Amino acid sequence: MTPEYRILTVLAALRLLLVPAYRSTDFEVHRNWMAITHSLPLEKWYLDETSEWTLDYPPLFAWFEWCLSQVARYIDPQMVQLESLNYASDACIIFQRSSVMVSELVLIAAVACACRGATEEKRVLMYLLILGSPGLLLVDHIHFQYNGMLLGLLLWSIIWIQEGRHIAGSIAFAVLVNMKHLYACLAPVYLIYLQRHYCRGPKAVQRFVALGAAVVAVCGVSFGPFVVAGQLPQILARLFPFGRGLCHAYWAANFWALYSCADKALAVILPRLGLPVTAPEAYMTGGLVQVTQFAVLPSPSPSITLLLVLLALLPCLFSLWQRPRPESFLPAAVYACLCSFMFGYHVHEKAILMVTIPMALAAADSQWNARQCFVLSTVGHVALMPLLFTEQEYPIKVLMVLLHTAVAYWMLCRVVNTKALTLLSRQQQAYLWGFAALEIYCAAVHPLIFASKLPFLPLLLTSVYSALGISFCWLQMAVCWLPYYSLSTHTNVQ
Repeated sequence: MTPEYRILTVLAALRLLLVPAYRSTDFEVHRNWMAITHSLPLEKWYLDETSEWTLDYPPLFAWFEWCLSQVARYIDPQMVQLESLNYASDACIIFQRSSVMVSELVLIAAVACACRGATEEKRVLMYLLILGSPGLLLVDHIHFQYNGMLLGLLLWSIIWIQEGRHIAGSIAFAVLVNMKHLYACLAPVYLIYLQRHYCRGPKAVQRFVALGAAVVAVCGVSFGPFVVAGQLPQILARLFPFGRGLCHAYWAANFWALYSCADKALAVILPRLGLPVTAPEAYMTGGLVQVTQFAVLPSPSPSITLLLVLLALLPCLFSLWQRPRPESFLPAAVYACLCSFMFGYHVHEKAILMVTIPMALAAADSQWNARQCFVLSTVGHVALMPLLFTEQEYPIKVLMVLLHTAVAYWMLCRVVNTKALTLLSRQQQAYLWGFAALEIYCAAVHPLIFASKLPFLPLLLTSVYSALGISFCWLQMAVCWLPYYSLSTHTNVQ
């Protein structure tokens, strides 16, 4: 048995062991979406409000839920009934957990394809970083989502684009965006690269038309039936619910976490200096998903956050326009996802997987890549740990993150042929060790000192401390795309 199959066997067993673990409200969300698509005609899918968990993903994901419901009705008919709110029979749990595992075959196949021609050590490293990612295990196989399938589509698209199979890569990306519109942040990178690299020469017009036809065909299959039913405005309202506010109830570890923390600090400091500040009680920390107003700093609108994402992307897009090389596509895609995570509107903490998973494809290419991948992955995994807040899952999440971090560090050092103490700078080592102190405080010290008071403080500290590390990684990547950097410097961010 090859090392890859041994890894897959261990990871499959681990996933099976997690079947009875904690389930978030996302479990009921997806069960309800199966019920909606099974019980109602298509024109009512995006209108139904029987449950608070209304359908708010693009149509292709709704069709995916419909396909699941066609199997689910034979397993347990009750799980696809609209009235079965918060339903979770044993059959329902096993079916939904199994559907995540089966859909993850898309990711497994993509990783296997990406490993073609690589050395055994690099193959093992890629399987470990991607398929063994604690973030993926925590979010998909405990918390409950289908990120593995979606990230698999992203990897397939990137692989095909780099191989010169531009139409296949574009179709995969169109399918991905029509399943989860969060990935639309990659559209500028695809547009610039394909325009400059593929749609050139004597056949430029034909290639442009072929690409356009392929993407329009996917969008037509996805949205067409709903457009005919007059549901397009309702779908758009569900896909872009700006009423949810800038920050999620648990702050993602991005720029807005630092911005929100600064606002809260100013709201405490300024009154002591004699300056009036009006702030509602528990603003931005009440655990509610809603539009919130900052007490001191300006409240950014969705258009402002979009502008910031585009401004952050500009150096990368400019570089890609000048040098549209296949080896630049992956780092550009990773950077685009990171820009969206850093500055996007109502970003979920789980979106960091859009950065860490594709970044792992190039982790073994250089020591710089290995360092960036390790730091971002470690910080991202720790930032995801508060998603699992039950006592039963605490040892599981800590052990998974610690074990993966140790093995990943050892493997990265071996693959890039560097000593263990030289992969990271002293500042990076000190920063990462700081998470140990932070976790001790959040898990042991805070409950003793504050008891039930300041319940949001551990989340705030975790989010803000994680945001510092992720922001520094973003800054390092951003600098590499600046025009005055040499061509060799750009190739180092692969």
